[in-house]
Amino acid sequence: MSEIVLYTNPQSRGQIAHWMLEELGEPYSVEWIEYGEQMKGPEYLAINPMGKVPAITHRGKVITECPAICAYLAAVYPEKQLMPETEDPRLADYYRWLFFAAGPLEQAISYHSLELEAPEGSNRSLGFGTYQETLDTLELALQSGPYICGELFTAADVYIGSHVYWGMQFGTMEKRASFEAYGERLKERRALQETQRINQQRIEETAQ
Repeated sequence: MSEIVLYTNPQSRGQIAHWMLEELGEPYSVEWIEYGEQMKGPEYLAINPMGKVPAITHRGKVITECPAICAYLAAVYPEKQLMPETEDPRLADYYRWLFFAAGPLEQAISYHSLELEAPEGSNRSLGFGTYQETLDTLELALQSGPYICGELFTAADVYIGSHVYWGMQFGTMEKRASFEAYGERLKERRALQETQRINQQRIEETAQ
């Protein structure tokens, strides 16, 4: 068995972790987890008590949550250059926007997708403020372009880019010129293309 094992479902956020693994280029194996009984069963709950995918196991440890998986793999394999080095000033951008996406952006998209309206005057109590403010701020992250850390593609692009790329595709994020240009750049990456191929193949196999 490969040192890295990915637990995922092809129709889930697991594609984010899957994309990260393809960018990493290290051997990994996949355990496909079906929704329902298997995902909520004792065997998988022993890996992730939340009963959600994705998760990975590596060196005897379990890592869950997409941003944590992306950041962890980038840190454990520094030779892959999927995060700025310690002395690189762009490391500030990397952490800033990665955690922005894991916090305010994730919350804003969830509220918007579920058509939830915060009580009037409560925006100061919400980490993301408003949906529009969050998207306006995200545009700032893309100004250094072509990626979050300028010319360096990083794990932050995998996570943030997943929100942008799939968000516009499924209507959870409004289309803006900067988002569309960013999505087009990401679409050209071989690792993303391979991730989509593998997951689509799994979908087709299970539909037979």
